[in-house]
Amino acid sequence: MGESMRLDKWLWAARLYKTRTLAAHAAALGRVEVNGAPAKAARELRVGDRVSLQQAGYRRELVITRISSQRGGATMARTLYEETAESLAAHERLLQQRRLAPEPAASVEQGRPTKRDRRALASWERWSARADE
Repeated sequence: MGESMRLDKWLWAARLYKTRTLAAHAAALGRVEVNGAPAKAARELRVGDRVSLQQAGYRRELVITRISSQRGGATMARTLYEETAESLAAHERLLQQRRLAPEPAASVEQGRPTKRDRRALASWERWSARADE
């Protein structure tokens, strides 16, 4: 346990990103802010800093409570930060919106056509009547 740590390493240890590379890439794209200012991956974080990151269609606002250089389990990772009440409310609104208006593509059950299905479609198109003929 140290008193400061790189931003990308902390985001990885807190399980907010799957790899440090993804965390660094998000910081490079400007999706991560520390104390209201855009941050680079090498930015040093300390306990009490406010981290804001854009994820899954809403902005997460976190306050750092602990610094850990090791990536642990999900329960340990949740002790590294506290999410603000506004952020939790925004997440709840997003979940409610998804429940009321689900993604249309999510209702497709069969997925991609198989090779046999594609051949049947091609055969059907080959023998269909056309107006230009």
